[in-house]
Amino acid sequence: MSGGLLVAGTTSDAGKSVVTAGICRWLVRQGVKVAPFKGQNMSLNSFVTREGAEIGRAQAMQAQAARVEPSALMNPVLLKPGSDRSSQVVLMGKPVGELSASGYHGGRQEALLGTVVDCLERLRGTYDAVICEGAGSPAEINLRRTDIVNMGIARAAKLPVVVVGDIDRGGVFASFFGTTALLSPEDQALVAGYIVNKFRGDVSLLEPGIDMLRGLTGRHTYGILPFAHGLGIDEEDGLRVSLRGAVRESVVAPPVGEDVLRVAVCAIPLMSNFTDVDALAAEPGVVVRFVDRPEELADADLVVVPGTRGTVRALEWLRERGLARELARRAAEGRPVLGICGGFQVLAEHIEDEVESRAGSVTGLGLLPVRVRFAPGKTLARPTGEALGEPVEGYEIHHGVAEVLGGEAFLDGCRVGAVWGTHWHGSLESDGFRRRFLETVASAAGRRFVPAPDTSFGALREEQLDRLGDLIEEHADTDALWRLIEQGAPAGLPFIAPGAPA
Repeated sequence: MSGGLLVAGTTSDAGKSVVTAGICRWLVRQGVKVAPFKGQNMSLNSFVTREGAEIGRAQAMQAQAARVEPSALMNPVLLKPGSDRSSQVVLMGKPVGELSASGYHGGRQEALLGTVVDCLERLRGTYDAVICEGAGSPAEINLRRTDIVNMGIARAAKLPVVVVGDIDRGGVFASFFGTTALLSPEDQALVAGYIVNKFRGDVSLLEPGIDMLRGLTGRHTYGILPFAHGLGIDEEDGLRVSLRGAVRESVVAPPVGEDVLRVAVCAIPLMSNFTDVDALAAEPGVVVRFVDRPEELADADLVVVPGTRGTVRALEWLRERGLARELARRAAEGRPVLGICGGFQVLAEHIEDEVESRAGSVTGLGLLPVRVRFAPGKTLARPTGEALGEPVEGYEIHHGVAEVLGGEAFLDGCRVGAVWGTHWHGSLESDGFRRRFLETVASAAGRRFVPAPDTSFGALREEQLDRLGDLIEEHADTDALWRLIEQGAPAGLPFIAPGAPA
């Protein structure tokens, strides 16, 4: 078997990432050697592979679902927005420059199709099956000419396509039909059918519509996946905390101690790797929320300033909102603050930035004795170490180089009083370290909070991935999916007018 499949969507956030992960987990449980792939990703949530390549976190999560090591081959092009009009282009795991949207779509993107196809073919030469994820919608007719992630890669690699639609948004039948009808005859020939996502209620009430959709399009519906809470793991966009929903709704996860612990995450501009707080939200009795007003910090036991693709912009935003003043007040009162990556840089005394914002010399919040200088090269690493007497693993993705001038050592950064700062993403996923850190926070906050002694973030993540596999196994037509992956799109699929404009 050397099969493949492209999971497209009627819209962004239709569920492509989780369906792709679910199919990967279902296949690997059947003994299939499978890998995920996304030719081009746009996300501020990224990950560093063991070889030091930066890829989208969604593809790292899908690799975990497939039980394989993440690789740059799985996400050859990553776009990291720096504004509404430009992004950093990361090619094969390394940054190659900033491009405007018009510059990228005006020629650079199309030129990358060969690289994307080559990566996919290399994966297909190694794995039994490669499950590809599209981006946005394949019916974005304004971008079709330069497309390398939806029908462009499907055509180039002759991949069958299933289109996922979020029925919870409404209009799913119109979305399926319209998506298909806006594709060229050649593209339509690869669209084998559909998957309905996030369905609530009695499936029998949906079946007449499924039958009519087949009559209108001649295409099969490969699954009706029920709405399931807490499955938004490693989001590309949005402000959802991946595991928070599952923990909040669990009847077996009340606080271990007498108090809950309240964590406020500053929703700074261009926030990146906000998945860092997922491990906090996984702890029984820890309540995590995103905030953008100073009064929302008043009852917080811990404030997290997360990573960002715009450190200087985030610093300005904190000052404009009055949050900087509140953070300074918290530090003076000995109330816990944690800065991660860009959030760590914000807490520094001084920032010299001729690279990211080109703002030059900027005064930081001054809560940590650190000076930051932005370097043209990006640090991409998978460090290990020890903090609070516990082993810690993490990953680094930053242009800013921190010179620590004092304080108590904390990972690669420092601690002064109840203010901590580090560039290490993912450190809170180390269970022992997370417990010690939360104990320290609870003590400083005067809370009778006790971390659960047995919470394993890794085990919770595996449970989530197994739930995704269960959704596919129990609610998709797996026999038909298997044939599609192995044999390609069925021959003779009808054309739906009007097709793509000339």
